[in-house]
Amino acid sequence: MQKTDSTKAIVRIGILAAIAVVLQYLGSFMGIKVGGFLDVELSDYPAILGALAIGPMAGVLIELIKNILHLAISHTGFIGELANFVINGVFVLVIGLVYKKYKTKKGAIGALLAGTIVMCIVGFFANVYVMLPFYAKFMPALEEMSVRLNMASTLITPFNFVKGIVLGLITLFSYKPLSPILHK
Repeated sequence: MQKTDSTKAIVRIGILAAIAVVLQYLGSFMGIKVGGFLDVELSDYPAILGALAIGPMAGVLIELIKNILHLAISHTGFIGELANFVINGVFVLVIGLVYKKYKTKKGAIGALLAGTIVMCIVGFFANVYVMLPFYAKFMPALEEMSVRLNMASTLITPFNFVKGIVLGLITLFSYKPLSPILHK
């Protein structure tokens, strides 16, 4: 019985990762960007579903697979994928951990809010101290700490907050109807 359950989980992770990759590619090809480099897309949604239905590490694994496969079309020199994985991996991990403990509608709301808040905090510090300094090697204007702080506080963090709220609302309205399919 254990082997069947793990096989089902692997298959569900694979399907959700494939959907995430397609959503990320669509977002990249549509070219809707905030600040010239933040893609507006919904590829984290399948990872959230995976974290809720399968478990926190499933959501993280979906994020990892999505970002590894995105390298094929990326022009960020791996930095964009690393940022996406770190920030959104933390997002879905927190959602999955909180929901695992509190499997109610209130628990789901709390999980999505906690994930959004932690994503914004981790995203801010990861961008100021890791990601933007890497980009500064190609864009000297980002070498100044004040520029990085400004970019993280006025562009990246608000983007992550809005993204978290939008994904949270989509999840709240869709998870219950999709739950029977995700738990098959």
